[in-house]
This record gives sequence, structure tokens and C-alpha cells, in this order.
Amino acid sequence: MHRLTAVFAVVCLALNGFAALTDAAETAARRQRPPNVVFIVADDLGYSELGCFGQEKIRTPRIDELAAEGMRLTNHYCGNPVCATSRCVLMTGKHSGHATIRDNRGMARMPGDRPEIPFVYGGQEPIPDDEVTVAELFKAQGYATAAFGKWGLGATGNSGDPLAQGFDHFVGYQCQAHAHNFYPYYLVRDHEHVPLPGNNRDLTGETYAPDVYTEAALEFIRGHQDEPFFVYYPTIVPHLALQVPEDSLNEYKGKWDDPAYEGGKGYLPHPHPRAAYAAMVTRMDRDIGRLMDLVSELGLKEETIFVFTSDNGPTYDRLGGSDSEFFASAGPLRGLKGSIYEGGIRVPLVVRWPGHVPAGSESDLPTAFYDWMPTLMDLIGKPETTPASSDGLSFASTLLGRGDQQSPHEYLVWEFPGYGGQQAVRMGDWKGVRQNLLVKNAKQRNTELQIELYNLKEDVGESRDVAAEHPEVVAEIAKIMRAEHTVSKLFPFPPLDALAAE
Repeated sequence: MHRLTAVFAVVCLALNGFAALTDAAETAARRQRPPNVVFIVADDLGYSELGCFGQEKIRTPRIDELAAEGMRLTNHYCGNPVCATSRCVLMTGKHSGHATIRDNRGMARMPGDRPEIPFVYGGQEPIPDDEVTVAELFKAQGYATAAFGKWGLGATGNSGDPLAQGFDHFVGYQCQAHAHNFYPYYLVRDHEHVPLPGNNRDLTGETYAPDVYTEAALEFIRGHQDEPFFVYYPTIVPHLALQVPEDSLNEYKGKWDDPAYEGGKGYLPHPHPRAAYAAMVTRMDRDIGRLMDLVSELGLKEETIFVFTSDNGPTYDRLGGSDSEFFASAGPLRGLKGSIYEGGIRVPLVVRWPGHVPAGSESDLPTAFYDWMPTLMDLIGKPETTPASSDGLSFASTLLGRGDQQSPHEYLVWEFPGYGGQQAVRMGDWKGVRQNLLVKNAKQRNTELQIELYNLKEDVGESRDVAAEHPEVVAEIAKIMRAEHTVSKLFPFPPLDALAAE
């Protein structure tokens, strides 16, 4: 018996040793492959709505954890101050003076394809076939690619279909108008409209859409853990309407004076609007924590880059029950969503990649959404794959703790034909802003085209226009505004088109 026991012990030791060698080999193989990327974009989340960016009322412990284990970038900018155009800039690496999609434009609703789906949304103006997206670049490098949440750049059957733009899999809302409700009749899964049980687009329902696409994201990561993956997670939180399951609402209900929102302007009423908004953000944070935990459980934490940011600034005060003033959503910044002042375009950014991005670090390097295409390709070791059409500049050196090797932008550019027509240029600490380019929102030329000038180092709130004191800086910014505008047939901008033709 003793000899059998000894033999059994030897066999067990051998098997354990083999298992350890196998685990070590698998770990080594994973570390030799390019990193995974989980890229998270919140919807209308303000610059100061995270704990790690100064928020005092809303809890975001998991995103704060990402910041503690990675880098905060305090001068990061979205593509434009509203949804579709900002996402186009992110996906294509072109700033909004060159990008295909330069404003929101919805397509027609259509009859549904089954009784429980009375109608389907048509999506937004689609990006064309010849655009090269970040997802297509990842796919060309052998990555499994998927998107979960809100797309907003086209729909099934046209060139903007996410499955036609580099994604292997999609679950969520193709259309941003569809995404104005968290208990919709259906979500899109690849090309299928999948009914959500117990939902009638009411304030509450049986199936909360973010729960559905978060589960789908977790399923995708589990299914592709043995190959590099790019997960794009553009959640619809905290965009209106105010809707959240009761368990999350109860975390905040009764904490503050919270008068009911009675409804209007296309959004549902809510009896506890401040509590609902805070609960939505905290529930989003919990969902992001689930993604983080799964990646760690699979042994992929050190091989996975997490990015968290927002598509534009916080929504307008009192619209749909939101209260950006109460939550100090934009912090010290001027303006909200729709504005090219800092509050509309400067967004929080957190990046974690253990062992590569220094933990607890911070950078004030000015960067923008169109920089992500070259930066991500740089981080996965394929900088040569970024197309020449990209306006972006890689900031991988900054992320990797080599800021002394970082080349900064000469300037950053935004132009936006919505909300009266606006342009902005950031050049070092200078910020030039041009407003009301379209007279009364009509497609007419405003001949004044006055440029406001702010020194962001001294006046981050853009409260003092110093254009009269620095005419040479204004003149330089005017040249940039003119030079960086490309005429668009889809989104004509008469004042700028006229200048470009001169």
C-alpha cells in the first residue's frame, strides 16, 4: 500500500507539474500576442461626473479603480459636441472638418417585422463604404471585433451597418433615436430585431437594455479569450430618458431634495429625477466593473487595455429631468452638450494597461478622439496600418510613461454646423471660438464671423475674451479654421464653404 501511495503521489506531482507548465505556456503565449482592447464610451457623461474627476454626489468606484491603476488624461476632447459626428471622428480618425458625418441626421422609421415590434428605427446618416474604421484595422490584424450599445452611424442594409464597418458582432441600438428609451421593444443583434420581453417603452419594464448588451459583451469576451479581441462598448448611459431599475434607484432615492420631472420635450417623466440620473451612472459603473472582473478572472488583466471616455459633454440643464448644474457635471468648464466651449467637448479619459501605463499617473497633454486610431494601432504594435487620411497623432508615448518622447499637436480642430454653426481651434493654451455662423440656424452666411479668444491656462472657464489683446493669435486661428475645412455635400456649411472657395 505504501508503494502504491508513493507511486500515486509521484503521478500527482507529475500531473501538477505538467498543468503548471501548461498554464505557464498559455500565459507566455497570451503575452506574446497583441493586447486586447475594451473601449468604453459613455453617452453625454460630463467632464466632472466621475469620482476620479471630482464628482462628489455620484459614486463611480470601478472607473475610479481604473484611474488608480492607470492614467487620467485631463485635456482629452471628443470629436464634436453631439453624438453621431463625435462617433464618426472616433471611428474614422478624421477631425470634424474632414469627417463624413458632421451633425446628427436621423433616417425614417419603418413598420416592424413582428407584432411585438410595432416599428423599427432607420438609424442615422451612414458612413460610406470607403471609410476606414478602427474596427476594420483591428479586424485586419486578426482581432475578434464586436460592439455593444449605441452605434449611430448607419443601420442594417446600408454602408453604415456595423457589420459592414469591421465588426464581427453587434448587440444594441443602431439608431440614436431608438436609444432614447432604456426599455425598448427590441434591440438589434447583428441583423436581427430581437424583442425584449415585457417592454412597452414605458418608464419601467421587464428587460433593461443595458443589462442585455452588457451580458452580450461578457459572453463575447468569454468566447474569444484565446484570441485578441477589440470590444467597443458605447453604452447609452447616462443619456435621457431617465430610466433605471428599482434596485439601483433605491441607492439614491431620498438623498436630496428631488422634485419630480413632469415630462415633455420627448422624454418620459420621472418622480425622482436626480436619484435616477445618479443611479444610472452608478449602475453603468457596476457594469464596467463586471467587464473588469471577467477580464481578471480569465487571467487577461495584464494583456487588456481598458479605455473609458464620453462622446460629448453633459446634457442641457433641465432637459428631460437632467440637472447638470446640481451635479456640477461640467465642473469648471463653460458650456454643455451642443457647444464647442470646453464643457461641450472636453471629456473624461481613463486608460489602464497594467505593466505598461503607469498606475496612478496623469497627463495634461491635449488629445482628441481622432487621435485614437493611430494611438491604438501604435499600442498593438502596428503603427504603419493607420491610413494617411487620419488627422490623428499617436499619444502612445504619453500613455506608456514616455512623455518626453511625445510629439504634441500644433492645434486641435472642431467644426459643427449644428446649434447655429460653430468652430473651435485649440492651439497650445489658446482656444479660438467662432459662433453663430448660420443666421437663425438657416443656411445663410453670417458675414461677421467674429472669433473669441481664451487662454485656457489662465481661464479654463472661458469667461474672458482676450481677442482684442492678441490680434496676431486670432489671425493665426482664423487661418487654421479656413485651412482645415473641407466642403461636404452631405453637410453643407455655407459660411465656411464660401471661405474655402475664395
